[in-house]
Amino acid sequence: MTTKRAVWLAFFLNLSYAIVEFIAGGVFGSSAVLADSVHDLGDAIAIGLSAFLETISNREEDSHYTLGYKRFSLLGALITAVILMTGSALVILENIRKLFHPQPINDEGILWLGIIAVSINVLASLVVRKGKTKNESILSLHFLEDTLGWIAVILMAIILRFTDWYILDPLLSLVISFFILLKAIPRFWSTLKIFLDAVPEGVDIKQVKSDLERLEYVASINQLNLWTMDGLEKNAIIHVCLKEIGQMEVCKESIRTLLKDCGFQNITIEVDADLASHQVHKRKIEELEVDKSHEHHH
Repeated sequence: MTTKRAVWLAFFLNLSYAIVEFIAGGVFGSSAVLADSVHDLGDAIAIGLSAFLETISNREEDSHYTLGYKRFSLLGALITAVILMTGSALVILENIRKLFHPQPINDEGILWLGIIAVSINVLASLVVRKGKTKNESILSLHFLEDTLGWIAVILMAIILRFTDWYILDPLLSLVISFFILLKAIPRFWSTLKIFLDAVPEGVDIKQVKSDLERLEYVASINQLNLWTMDGLEKNAIIHVCLKEIGQMEVCKESIRTLLKDCGFQNITIEVDADLASHQVHKRKIEELEVDKSHEHHH
């Protein structure tokens, strides 16, 4: 399944369940479920926005976006990550208060609702699990949040059938929220770095530059830009000075091979003659002209 279809399916699954959850929360008289339905509705909106931006990201480059639309996928991932982090932070603040004032819940209704919720989230997670884009990665984390949350609710509902430990509700919510927050923040930072044109993850620019400078005929590296548009395809621009301008094609091929071995797909190479060799060459020409001038004088 393509990224576009996977994300749209995830959106419709989440939106449908948010509506079901809202109705069930009213039937069971559970304010916790009603509050969670609002949370899930916010998630659905975030996923829908991501789906829309993912669709745009598949467009080819044009006169408006000459580098293509791949960054739109990252924008969707950033927005979803922000909503995840904000939602987790709000849940933490709300449940710290509930630790001191735990409320009774309808454990039987919540148990069945939890089983349905886990089934839907597992299905949605399987849809986007194999995706490679940052957007699908952050959505996969979203479904992990929901699945873990509802498994905790199911376990809590089972325990509450035999006890009155209502403090378990806010306690488990805090554990899950902190877990998701610890996962979402690094993902958000990783996506933000790509958005800001940082060197791709896993690439040591000092090592790449050192390897390039050791290539035959390379005098110096004047410019080396390494970045990625979407976290998948890596781009490189290099400006190199050569010891011998006559070896330009051989050297360019060596540079291209080295960068491709480092995982770079789009490579732009600009070549200049080394200044020293250029001056030597110029001096020889001048000496030759002087010799000719002397011959002509005699």
